[in-house]
Amino acid sequence: MALSVGIVGLPNVGKSTFFNAITNSQAEAQNYPFCTIEPNTGIVPLPDPRLDALAKLSRSEKIVAAPISFVDIAGLVKGASQGEGLGNKFLSHIRDVSAIAHVVRCFEDPNIVHVSGKIDPLDDIDVINTELILADLELADKLLAGLEKNARKGDAEAKEKFDLLTRIRELLVTNRPARQVESSDPEKVWLKSFNFLTAKKVIYVANISEAMLGQDSPAVAIVQKFAAAQGDAFELICAKIEEEISKLDAAEKAEYLKALNIAESGLDVVAKKCFTLLGLQTYLTTGPKETRAWTIRRGDTAPQAAGVIHTDFERGFIRANIVSYEDFVRLGGVKEARDQGLLRQEGRDYVMQDGDVVEFLFNV
Repeated sequence: MALSVGIVGLPNVGKSTFFNAITNSQAEAQNYPFCTIEPNTGIVPLPDPRLDALAKLSRSEKIVAAPISFVDIAGLVKGASQGEGLGNKFLSHIRDVSAIAHVVRCFEDPNIVHVSGKIDPLDDIDVINTELILADLELADKLLAGLEKNARKGDAEAKEKFDLLTRIRELLVTNRPARQVESSDPEKVWLKSFNFLTAKKVIYVANISEAMLGQDSPAVAIVQKFAAAQGDAFELICAKIEEEISKLDAAEKAEYLKALNIAESGLDVVAKKCFTLLGLQTYLTTGPKETRAWTIRRGDTAPQAAGVIHTDFERGFIRANIVSYEDFVRLGGVKEARDQGLLRQEGRDYVMQDGDVVEFLFNV
């Protein structure tokens, strides 16, 4: 269950620099619009220090972190929903991702052209969001037209879908995203199937310059306030510094962050926020061969979690032997946890918790 995050924004806001930093893959980053045409994709590990601690105790040969796929989508411009720039092609790339990281330029730099000629975070956000909303309005009208006949005939499901789409359209025409629609559990399933661009979870990423680190910024405050008002996530980064950090080894990275008086890389925080944005969490397995983080949804039961490893594990599920990460590390391993009575045997109804260290028993 890999999480895919599409990096969007206007041209020259720092998207490709952000992508370079988080994947260290050196995608093109040039000072002109539409440098990125085909989306660059990089799969990176979710930062998780728990894996190192478990691997040390288990003397694991390798560590496998939960993967996140980041997609560098070319800069959108006003009129993209009508094909301006390289419009519809880019909108289709956004439709394929799980969540959106919306990079907003908050730095001044006369050497880097801004497509609208000025730094105005709200205007930049509005350009992108308007294009996504216009594309969704077109989709909503098509879906409504396809359902109208059966809804009028009294088809219960068609009528319920029609009502949901009508509420979504009412949001869109008032410049609000589809993700703000109030919906029941069955409607949430339909909403996901409609695949509206503005139904996707969003994190707004304010990109600042190195000189702005530790300083108050009106531009950043504007982005943060907007994200909060929309109920969306927010994070602050300096993409240029993060790109430099990404080229360092672990020890050098720790020293650099310490020198900057930063507890954790902004990009590590963004990765974690994107992971939780979709209601995902990890459970852990550990042994001599490997220590691994497995991605599941919050609320998944033990058999569903077992199925992520292999469908046979879910089909033939017997029980799960579980130790909390904290107890595993504090006591020094699964044997010690068992001796202390802290190894739990959980059945089919057990709801997995983030950081559970698990051994599944199954029979097929």
